Amino acid sequence: MHRTRQDLLPFVGMSHQFIGADQGDVAICSYLVNAPPGRGPVRHRHPYDKVVFVQEGTGRWFVNDEEMDVGPGDILVIKAGEPHTFRNTGDTPLKQMDVHLSSRFIQENLE
Repeated sequence: MHRTRQDLLPFVGMSHQFIGADQGDVAICSYLVNAPPGRGPVRHRHPYDKVVFVQEGTGRWFVNDEEMDVGPGDILVIKAGEPHTFRNTGDTPLKQMDVHLSSRFIQENLE
């Protein structure tokens, strides 16, 4: 068994980063996102699938040419290679867990 705490994970931008290769060598990574109102990442893609679990707040996701509003309870599956981004559209933090099916983060920024 391996144990850590969220507050011990690296914090980059607006997310704590769980890097599987550094946490017991597991085959996933996760961004524990806490996006302030109006914030989100640049458009990007990954060479592996990603699953997003929206926990609190509201946002707008852009995947390929599709746009969708999301809120608590929504689960998104972003397939490998699909360009995507999101923005917090509410007035409270957008909290979500983005699970990357890779032991290391690999991201190609498109902007």
